[in-house]
Amino acid sequence: MIKKVILFLFLFLVIIFVSLIIESNKEQKEMIDKGRTPIVKEPSEVESLVQLVFELAEKGKSMDVPFIVGQTDVQNVHKLWGMPEDKSEVSTAIYEDYLSENVTIGHRSNIVFDIRSSSLAIQQIHLEDIERIKGEADEIRSYQDDKVNQTILIYEVSSKYQLKWILPKVTESEPNPAVDHVSVYMEVEEETPSISDMSLDEKIGQMIFAGIDGTSLTNESKELISTDKIGGIIFYKENLKNANQTISLLNAIKAENEKEKLPLFLGVDQEGGRISRLPGLDKTPTNQEIGKQDDPVLSYNIGALLGKEMNAFGFNLDFAPVLDVNSNPKNPIIGDRSFGENAEIVSKLGIQTMKGIQSGNVISVVKHFPGHGDTAVDSHLELPIIQKNIKELYALELIPFKDAIELGADVVMVAHILLPKIDAKFPSSMSHTIITGILREQLQFAGVVMTDDMTMNAILGHYEIGQAAVDAVKAGNDIVLIAHDYQKVKSAFDAIKQAVHNGEISEERINTSVSRILLLKEKYKLSNELVKELDLKDLNQTIEQTIGK
Repeated sequence: MIKKVILFLFLFLVIIFVSLIIESNKEQKEMIDKGRTPIVKEPSEVESLVQLVFELAEKGKSMDVPFIVGQTDVQNVHKLWGMPEDKSEVSTAIYEDYLSENVTIGHRSNIVFDIRSSSLAIQQIHLEDIERIKGEADEIRSYQDDKVNQTILIYEVSSKYQLKWILPKVTESEPNPAVDHVSVYMEVEEETPSISDMSLDEKIGQMIFAGIDGTSLTNESKELISTDKIGGIIFYKENLKNANQTISLLNAIKAENEKEKLPLFLGVDQEGGRISRLPGLDKTPTNQEIGKQDDPVLSYNIGALLGKEMNAFGFNLDFAPVLDVNSNPKNPIIGDRSFGENAEIVSKLGIQTMKGIQSGNVISVVKHFPGHGDTAVDSHLELPIIQKNIKELYALELIPFKDAIELGADVVMVAHILLPKIDAKFPSSMSHTIITGILREQLQFAGVVMTDDMTMNAILGHYEIGQAAVDAVKAGNDIVLIAHDYQKVKSAFDAIKQAVHNGEISEERINTSVSRILLLKEKYKLSNELVKELDLKDLNQTIEQTIGK
């Protein structure tokens, strides 16, 4: 009797074991058929997995990833997977990490061109498995930094796609390393024209940020776009009467620019508080009020809100935040636009607002370098003079700008201030000593530098606009802002062009600035996409939620 029971139990266990093996094999096969990653246990399974990786790569696909390299728009990634846990920029490409999926998505010009997978199954494949099954790679590269020392095996799996296997470097202790991740990759051609494709007129046009008249597209505005090829347009309250008119104006400008090589910077002073140009929106607190709360989270949220407002109307560049330290209580121009008189608080809160604006894919312009907070004169009316030396600037005014540059500022606006102890001849916006010497060389700013409006009396009361524009470029500005008067824009354009022809400014100098401008437009993926509708009620509800009303 006991023998029969034992025999029965043995047969029962055998049946269960065989069933588990059959079921496991069935599951593995189903996963492979669906492009899902099986858990690798046997050499034959490793071979099947390697073959599958190659087969998918030939079609621009990777395991467990429902996207196709070269065909998927990054917006589709966001719709399906949401926003990434982490994000980084390499040259003109953006890489988004989906840690829960073990996938990194690389995109350029909104098109996915690189899918990197580090699934657990892929990490069970070893160097010898790849070489045994697929032979020697078409190319072998190395990559090393302070964190990794890697070998990259590159296989040209089709005329379009590369499959890259990334593994730790072979060592004596580990001659057969496991795969870290794979990359399915294709080259995506840049849509942005190179400097060599541009005429001198086109390049100079990119270096001018102009204002326009009226609330609709005029012939002068059309000429600025189609003839002068200007790089950007600034809008003021007189251009923006209500929400529908504002959207119609921007859409008309974008439509007019459709045939041009490059999209336009479309900018406005949307600082929050009393300097808010966009119509129909509830007010946000002034920077001074935010500074009194000293809340970095609030500052970031306000910045993100400003970015959302800009996007909703179709703008892509915000002349904000103000990083001036309001150290002079008699200051007639900064006042409550500043986060306060403490440089550390201005730096901390201003940078968070900057990052909030950038988070909405809107360009943030930090201003007014090297600091407008200790002036007693409005530069719209006259040229302010500050009797400070460089040591004194570093002790106060330059602190927020230095910190912002280190933490990702894209554009710095230079004020019209005369600092006789640093440059007795030129105001800061036209000073080689201040722009190239301090901002570029000492603070190591590599982004775009632009002047404040050159039609302010601080400049026009002392200089002719054409020569002032030339001096501004010679000083190191990439963009000259001429916010009023079409003829002044033309005069500035003609003067810069003549300065190049007579050798006062080299074309290489022009190319340097235009390269920075093109990189910035590419980084933020500027386009001529029209705004279809605007929900003011939703925006105002967001404002109320953000400021805690």
